[in-house]
Amino acid sequence: MRRFFVCFKKICYLCINYYYANRMTNEMNTKADPTQRTMRPQELHREQQGLPNDNSDVMMQQQTLQAKSKTCPFCGAENDAEYMFCAQCGQPIGKAACPHCGADMDPDADFCEICHHYIKKDVCSYCGAALTGNEAYCPECGSPRGGLVCPTCHTLNDFAFCKKCGTALTEEAKALVKELQLNPDYQELVDTVQEYSKLENALPYNSERDIIREQKNNKLRERILTLLAQDEGIEKPVISAPEQKRMTKDELEEKKAEKIRVLSAILDKLAVPPSASPAKARNYAMASKPVGVRLAWVCNFKHALHSSPCGCAKPQMGGKWVILGKTGGDIKDDK
Repeated sequence: MRRFFVCFKKICYLCINYYYANRMTNEMNTKADPTQRTMRPQELHREQQGLPNDNSDVMMQQQTLQAKSKTCPFCGAENDAEYMFCAQCGQPIGKAACPHCGADMDPDADFCEICHHYIKKDVCSYCGAALTGNEAYCPECGSPRGGLVCPTCHTLNDFAFCKKCGTALTEEAKALVKELQLNPDYQELVDTVQEYSKLENALPYNSERDIIREQKNNKLRERILTLLAQDEGIEKPVISAPEQKRMTKDELEEKKAEKIRVLSAILDKLAVPPSASPAKARNYAMASKPVGVRLAWVCNFKHALHSSPCGCAKPQMGGKWVILGKTGGDIKDDK
């Protein structure tokens, strides 16, 4: 009887070892070959439908596609990662690098506001004509590719107007200035600027004593002119009042503020509208700039104050001149 239990115990141990040995072998085979493992009903159903069973692979594929695409901020369309412009609406969706300093730029910008270089080799900066990139002179306007030196201030310029003094440097620029001079709004602008300049140079009364002294001077002037006229035989001469009439500080500031309001309204009329050519936009803005008042160029690209549109990367978006006055403003360093 004892021998029977010993044999039975040995048989049980052998069966248990055989079970665990087969189980470990099956697990190793399953890891080595996943196709041999038992599939769950959900996985079997997805396989029969032709759908992938591994959700992680699907997520990875979606993430890869998203990484390779670029969403347009204007219309929301998906574009390939290497696209610089949206294939749906044509707006710029990428960044380009300046060939001179490497700064990030919009792909449709032609001027780097960091290093102040014109970067378009296939477009003439003076007239906007198309170039092959190898010409020494523009075949349309004849301007040299290396820049024009201003005959007035001797500044080297990449554009048709001098960025420092505003002198027209090309024949097209000079013709544009003459054309604008026939514009009634521009003529009104020039007249108003002259009136404002006189007010800027006017000397106001600083005290009551100045007013009394001015009145005495006017009476003395009238007396002298009357005596001179009587010596010439004119009994009752008509003496005109002096042209420049002094006023108090408050009166002077009020008149200057009124002129500034008129100037601002005219400058709004002459604002540069959006256009396709940056060169045309720059030329029109520089030709419409009046002389005799401190101005700054406000661009629609970044709404920054520039000394002129020659320092704006995208003048084709439009902009206008604004009056600075004596205090000035935070002008962007674009010279």
